[in-house]
Amino acid sequence: MSSPTANKLSKAGHWIAEEFGLKSLVSAGKDTHILILARAVRMFAYGAAAFVLALYFEALHISDSRIGLFMTLTLLGDVLISLLLTIVADKLGRRNILLLGALMMAFSGVIFASTGRYWLLLLAAIVGVISPSGGEIGPFRAVEESTMAHLVEASKRSDVFAWYVVFAVFGTSAGVLVGGGAVDHFRALDGWTDVDAYRIVFWVYAGLGFLKGVLVLFLSKKCETDKRNESQEPAQIVPEDDETEPLLGNESTQQPIQNGETPRPAEKSSRNPFAHISLKSRWILLRLCALFSIDSMASGMVPFSLINFYMDRKFHLPKTKLSSIMSATWIFSAVGNIFASSISKRIGLVKTMVFTHLPSAIFLALFPVPNSLALTICLLVARASLSSMDQAPRSAFLSAVVLPNERTAVMGIVNVSKTLSQSVGPVITGVLAGHDHFWIAFVVAGSMKAAYDIGLLTFFVNTKLNRNETEQHAGETAANGTGRE
Repeated sequence: MSSPTANKLSKAGHWIAEEFGLKSLVSAGKDTHILILARAVRMFAYGAAAFVLALYFEALHISDSRIGLFMTLTLLGDVLISLLLTIVADKLGRRNILLLGALMMAFSGVIFASTGRYWLLLLAAIVGVISPSGGEIGPFRAVEESTMAHLVEASKRSDVFAWYVVFAVFGTSAGVLVGGGAVDHFRALDGWTDVDAYRIVFWVYAGLGFLKGVLVLFLSKKCETDKRNESQEPAQIVPEDDETEPLLGNESTQQPIQNGETPRPAEKSSRNPFAHISLKSRWILLRLCALFSIDSMASGMVPFSLINFYMDRKFHLPKTKLSSIMSATWIFSAVGNIFASSISKRIGLVKTMVFTHLPSAIFLALFPVPNSLALTICLLVARASLSSMDQAPRSAFLSAVVLPNERTAVMGIVNVSKTLSQSVGPVITGVLAGHDHFWIAFVVAGSMKAAYDIGLLTFFVNTKLNRNETEQHAGETAANGTGRE
């Protein structure tokens, strides 16, 4: 017979597994686990490359303004590639798109490790995949999130998306730490220059691109969309009042028509990738894109590589120490993300997004103020702990406000609009840095992010998600007792 202590420990373990989404993660299935692992590998590569990117260009004697221009043009190139690939992802196959993206990532790594010519590097970054920020870039996330929304029950999505973000952030943190350590190690070798040391990181980047491609090969056919089943699955939102008409109608669903005729819009959707997005979905999408664009432009002004560059220029730290500091910020970010799902179950997705992101915006605006390294690190850590807690709730929110057969296209459009806005930022910061006004970028970016949070709260705080994506999912949600916004 088990002791009272053992029973308490068992209950505590069950509560932790349920509260922090571990139970949902374990039961998500092999394909979801592979997608999470593949993203962790990708973000490791992104973190390592972003840490050395601006430093690599400085070692090649490229000016601050050209560094900013490079990052802007890289993001613009990503817009075109992401838009094309996410639109055709469901038609060509999600696994094929993910595999193509992995090969493009490996291609970029090989070019960066082989040459120092600015325009060749720019071409490789535009055609391939190089992340200036250490964050997500390329078509991967939109396709992966759409796939996981297809694979995971509605009641478990917020938990799974949270761990999807957590493992990614841990991957970035590890990549930053390893990248900094590798640079200092190879710089200390006889005959090695700074440029040689930085290029080792890009060779690793290329290798991880190939590894990601191998992981994609293990995904099953379950990852591909089933339009017949998904088109019949309603995913809609209703406001807090008693209005019965959903904000997202079922224009895209295939419903029986009394006269036996097939609706004309359904015929168009097979030829036009945007036609199957309902009019009301487009209105929600428009407002979200407008808000996300403000936030993304601010993020573009202070991407991870430029924050790292600012720290290096201001405090002149050894690369190992600098990478340890920056890696620690990513670890705190990952820890914060663990609590995102639990918080969203209590206060809702939108409030979780705003109440965690707004303080981080204030910390960002204050970042250039202290002259001491200790206070600067405190602001970095405080911001990092909160800045990405909105990611998992945002993904869950997006996946729930549109129809399942709209998800890949909608998430792709959102990511494209965000990247397009983000691309404006680096060139602005490059000009400011070139005129010794680097600090202004942080103040402006923090203010814009705060404006985004206020706008998000204003437009969407009174919106509740309908949990009836299917009768099964609704039943599971009611059984779990989780209220989601």
